[in-house]
Amino acid sequence: MTRSRPATVVLADGLVLRARSVGAPGTAFGEMVFTTAMTGYQEAVTDPSYLGQLLCFAAPMIGNYGAGEAFSESGRVWPGAIVMNAASDEPGAAGPHGWCSWLASRGVVAVDDCDTRRLVGHVRDAGAMGAAVSTELDAEELIAHARELPALDGRDLASEAAGPAREMGRDGPRVVAIDCGMKESIAAGLVEAGCRLRVVAAGASADDVLDLEPDGVFLSNGPGDPAAVGSVVETVRRLLGQTPIFGICLGHQLLARALGLSTEKLPFGHRGANHPVRRAEDGGVEITVQNHGYAVSADPLPDGVIVTRTSLFDGSVEGLAAPDRRAFSVQYHPEASPGPRDARYLFSRFVEGLR
Repeated sequence: MTRSRPATVVLADGLVLRARSVGAPGTAFGEMVFTTAMTGYQEAVTDPSYLGQLLCFAAPMIGNYGAGEAFSESGRVWPGAIVMNAASDEPGAAGPHGWCSWLASRGVVAVDDCDTRRLVGHVRDAGAMGAAVSTELDAEELIAHARELPALDGRDLASEAAGPAREMGRDGPRVVAIDCGMKESIAAGLVEAGCRLRVVAAGASADDVLDLEPDGVFLSNGPGDPAAVGSVVETVRRLLGQTPIFGICLGHQLLARALGLSTEKLPFGHRGANHPVRRAEDGGVEITVQNHGYAVSADPLPDGVIVTRTSLFDGSVEGLAAPDRRAFSVQYHPEASPGPRDARYLFSRFVEGLR
């Protein structure tokens, strides 16, 4: 792999940063976002929730322990480009491949030697916006294209991110998971909790789900604007009260909308592995893994719906429950993969409640 090719990173508001290519040559456009997680770089880029985005790692050194297939959360890399300060390309504990070589072999535009401290600070202050990373085009042309990018607002990306229908597990309650871009470790976490899992793609109707005779329904994570995923919201609305429902991340937001709440875009989102969340039931705090750009608005709060968890960073809604309709959700990722596992018990709580 050569690191001699220069690259350019731009934001739609005119910020220009120089970098060098450490992945495949090319040009990528999308919404620039950042994650503060120091580990889990391979899990991050294979998370379908990053569809339509460019991902900047805030941690200064990325790729230090190599790459290997056991750490992928899906079959592809989802961000259009990866931006780093310093990237390693040596094999390590994660596998026999160097990180940069692993990205290049998958055709991913990736750069390092970029002032990511400045980039992260700028996005934090100005908000997520259209951006571009290129080894081919000059800054002026890139900025012009970035300004023409369609916003993620109003775009249903869940169907594009969904994986194939599949079954996992042999024993226990039957859970039907509606896949809006589900990480593999989430499916594994549900099966490890003791269920038989049937995965169906976003777009499945309530009748499709009920025909599978589920003991419970799971709503997965995924990319894009929850307000645009109308088909899944309608499916969930029809399932409420007929079967227990558990949602995480995008699934939390879709359940909220089915219950009559609204969602809104955050200025720069929550992406990282150190987000503190307070539980309403006992005041306990969980350190959580998060990856989302939208949040639930609890004003007003419909009858029969309670807020169960709250972010200690910005007070946003991190958990909901509708006990009478046997539904609950959290905004964060209980499976972590990697990160703190404070919330992994939620998989067992859901599955045990179905027995």
